[in-house]
Amino acid sequence: MRRYLLGATFLLTASLFAVGQDQSDINHDRKDLHQDKRDLNQDRKDIRNDQRDLNQDRADRNRDARDIRNDQKDINHDRADIRRDLAKGDTADAARDRKDIRQDQRDINHDRKGLRSDQKDINHDRKDLHADRRDAKHDVRDIRHDRRDIRHDKRGK
Repeated sequence: MRRYLLGATFLLTASLFAVGQDQSDINHDRKDLHQDKRDLNQDRKDIRNDQRDLNQDRADRNRDARDIRNDQKDINHDRADIRRDLAKGDTADAARDRKDIRQDQRDINHDRKGLRSDQKDINHDRKDLHADRRDAKHDVRDIRHDRRDIRHDKRGK
């Protein structure tokens, strides 16, 4: 009789522990689900910010390229002016045009440096965007798994 009571008590205790454990698993899975949803929202926010940064860097790169083209046109125009001024014998205007050419060349060098910097920023932002998209994809997968685990734990009760 004692063995029977001891066995029944053990089974009863084990089943109560299992029910409590199932509830603990459900609560843990719900916490994981909420954390994964927060992570997903943060990743979506990061994706929007990276996309915005990428667009701004591309626009800046395009502005620098346009500035380089315009400065190159100005240099070509000033060179033509120098040839015309020297043909006339006007060395003062030729000297002024040479000064303008040097200034335009400094501007071109500055814009080229900005162009390289913008391209590096674009490459960096593209890598960040790709990583955030990958993280968002993993968060969606984790959310699905957490929901499945919660359903499974509820059915197992």
